[in-house]
Amino acid sequence: MAHETKQILRRLKSAKDLSRFMADYYYELNEAAISGKRKIAWCTSVGPAELLRGLGYLIYFPETHAAMLGATRMATDLIPTANAMGYSPEICSYLTADIGAFVKGITPLSAAYKGITSVPKPDVLVYNTNQCRDVLDWFNWYGDKFNVPVVGIESYRSVGEITDFHIDSIASQIENLVAPLEELAGCKLDMDAFKQAVALSRECSDLWAQCLATASAKPAPLTFFDGTTLMGPAVVGRGTLKAVEMYRLLLDELEERVNAGEGALVGEEKYRLYWDGMPVWGRLGMHSKMFAELNANVIASTYCSSWIFSALDPSDPFKSMARAYTELFIVRNDAYKERYIQDKLDVFGCDGILYHNARTCPNNTNCLYGMPQRLFRKTGIPFVIMDGDLNDLRCLSDEQTKTNVEAFIEQLEEMK
Repeated sequence: MAHETKQILRRLKSAKDLSRFMADYYYELNEAAISGKRKIAWCTSVGPAELLRGLGYLIYFPETHAAMLGATRMATDLIPTANAMGYSPEICSYLTADIGAFVKGITPLSAAYKGITSVPKPDVLVYNTNQCRDVLDWFNWYGDKFNVPVVGIESYRSVGEITDFHIDSIASQIENLVAPLEELAGCKLDMDAFKQAVALSRECSDLWAQCLATASAKPAPLTFFDGTTLMGPAVVGRGTLKAVEMYRLLLDELEERVNAGEGALVGEEKYRLYWDGMPVWGRLGMHSKMFAELNANVIASTYCSSWIFSALDPSDPFKSMARAYTELFIVRNDAYKERYIQDKLDVFGCDGILYHNARTCPNNTNCLYGMPQRLFRKTGIPFVIMDGDLNDLRCLSDEQTKTNVEAFIEQLEEMK
């Protein structure tokens, strides 16, 4: 290709702070699991973390562990173990990789954090089905394995307009969790701590949103691939001051880059792309380099924005949590999703869209029912569909991906 040149990506200094944040997080969980001094709740990534913090639980998120299994390329070898137990290769590869790892007694935490030999044993598992039903099956398996309670929230799906009915229903389900969680925690809900957790979650969310928004600058100071790892504190640390402090540091660095006119790519940022769907965890580095070498920056995504909860309000914690957890992109219908992506294309000045057809995650895949074609008719912004998966590398072809992306960039070049 005429424009394929060697590129270098600028690394963020905040990445080191993120590494320390994640290490502290896992060591605190490990110490609690060994000493038994703190109760541990396993929670889905968009479960009621703020309520759990108000009850004094430490929180472990199996989805983050599953993403580590993908990023370390351990997942593909572990998924067949869960398949042999009856879990289909067609279902969530987070679930199958994580259960496979547990059955085999393997965890990437051991290699990343010296002294940690296993995931922390839960006292309770708390789910929210706002992402998918797979999380319920996943948590029920662990509930049986550890012989601990599984409680949670049954969310609505394909929501268009959010009504008082939706909010009241979800809020009442969150309130109904209080009594069983109090009994397991051995203490009453501290309303002040609960409201403080909601306030800190909102602050964390706002700062994370500002970090992502810096990518509207030209050149963009970060990439989608940076964002997939930098969002760690927003997932596992929301409701804590440490996560807020992490994003203050990151935002300062990103704003410095914007003010200096310094982009994430050392070379020219010629093409600005939107990524819809999950990342391919086992190919983050490869994909980041591939786009950079084509002078393309993936600057915005649906995925990294999934931990923005602008509705959280400490003065009305239950209802605001209900609204925040229902406003999520993944919970909404296609009409809403199309408007959402169209708005992002405009705000970030995108030249094209890449849809990731993640074979085991239809809930995070939006290219199966004509959305790319409808959005193209509305915006004229071209798209490409990439077949793959979040964790199962057997579902993708690196050569085919490279060929398709290069052809897509050539198409964008011809349109300039």
